[in-house]
Amino acid sequence: MEITVESLETPALTKAQLAELLFEQIGLNKRESKDMIDAFFNLMSDSLVEGTDVKISGFGNFQMRTKAPRPGRNPRTGETIPIEARRVVTFHASHKLKEQIQDDILN
Repeated sequence: MEITVESLETPALTKAQLAELLFEQIGLNKRESKDMIDAFFNLMSDSLVEGTDVKISGFGNFQMRTKAPRPGRNPRTGETIPIEARRVVTFHASHKLKEQIQDDILN
């Protein structure tokens, strides 16, 4: 499957493209492929919301992190504004993924 770039943005692999790859390479029907991708991402997001880390061997770890409130600044006006505490998802690539990315650059 070829990924096309329709704008100047960085190309991205979409859920629809993942489902299409499952259809083409594994032989699942299109509905099963879409359902499997949706189930996978629902399971990941539900786990993160519950506070459970998601670890994918050979790829990386997704973790929920709570950021403390802090003072911020409006860049246009310079006015100080409070930034509330919030939860964010962080991703840390595995050593295998980092090596693959570096090997791709070097070759």
